[in-house]
Amino acid sequence: MKILFLTYHGFEEASGISKKMLAQIKGLRQNGHEVHVSYYDSDSKGYMCRFVDNHIIRRYGKGLWAAVLQRIDYRCLYNYCIEQNIEFIYVRSYMNASPPLVYLFRKLRKAGVRSVMEVPTYPYDKEFKGYDWNQQIRLRVDQLFRHQLSAEMEAIVTFSDEETIFGQRTIRISNGVDFDTIPLHVTHPNTNQELHLIAVAEVHPWHGFDRLIHGLGEYYKKYDGHPSRLVFFHLVGDVWPTEMNGSNNAPGFASYIKEYGIDKYVVFHGKLFGQELDEIFDQCQFAIGSLARHRSGITNIKTLKNREYATRGIPFMYSEQDTDFDNQPYVLKVPADESPIDITKVIHFINNFTLKPDVIRKTVVHLSWKNQMRIVVSAVFP
Repeated sequence: MKILFLTYHGFEEASGISKKMLAQIKGLRQNGHEVHVSYYDSDSKGYMCRFVDNHIIRRYGKGLWAAVLQRIDYRCLYNYCIEQNIEFIYVRSYMNASPPLVYLFRKLRKAGVRSVMEVPTYPYDKEFKGYDWNQQIRLRVDQLFRHQLSAEMEAIVTFSDEETIFGQRTIRISNGVDFDTIPLHVTHPNTNQELHLIAVAEVHPWHGFDRLIHGLGEYYKKYDGHPSRLVFFHLVGDVWPTEMNGSNNAPGFASYIKEYGIDKYVVFHGKLFGQELDEIFDQCQFAIGSLARHRSGITNIKTLKNREYATRGIPFMYSEQDTDFDNQPYVLKVPADESPIDITKVIHFINNFTLKPDVIRKTVVHLSWKNQMRIVVSAVFP
């Protein structure tokens, strides 16, 4: 089958979202499909363009006009699909429903092209809380037209347990993993018996890492700064000023670090990937998933990060409901509230933990992207 994988932005080497999309594309190809990839990015001269497989199918120009034009003129995509006999389109939602997009997919549906739209998180309206007016307008437009856009799809792909989203049936899958790109965790000998925790994310309020830092501060305060076991928190990824300094969405990291004097125990690494990321992982014994999805009104979700941690074979914690992991012995569940994380419970968990990385990894073999994308295609073409 000829498939077009459509995203409304470009790819970045260190982006977890980009890695996920590339893995999904690989999964579709592993199922025997011919997959072409369309994305929006700039060319070598700075012109904003719509690409398919690194070939420009539409050059929009530069500046504000280019930004507007790419949101209202999708003729190049329609023409490409018709000329290339595309049978199926997998769309990653950018929370950008609009009349031009509704028109595009209505025309494609009438031409016999089937489409599904992945909604990465649901519900997502609260994720816009505290954002600037431009993002608020974008959300409002999406709210006005997302039901119409969904009506032109065969289904909505979701990582939640929702049976319908925006009035459309869902295809419920798990976030998958690409086993070829995620190495098995190797813990280096730790002669000092230090405990190193790691979180990898482009940080947002719903990650709730402020809860972990708060808990770390309380831990050191309890022992007057001199506990028998030192605990470090390694944070890998972008940390926006709003997360460091606090906002209406969540307390800031900096306030807790300063209040408790724990700056040497919280390490910000910035973006890392490849061998550099693997080396930080192998210094650590425990990983941190999302600790505050409740801030976005989300209870059930199958996050990508949980699956990546399990594929590496490192134990981890999170606060949401995730049916793939809720009862696994390598998971420490924490309350979905605003309480500081109890570091002593983490230490107790690790002290009694014996599972080897390869044993953890074997529990998620069925979550490969090849299997997850097969579920999507089979639901549309039974």
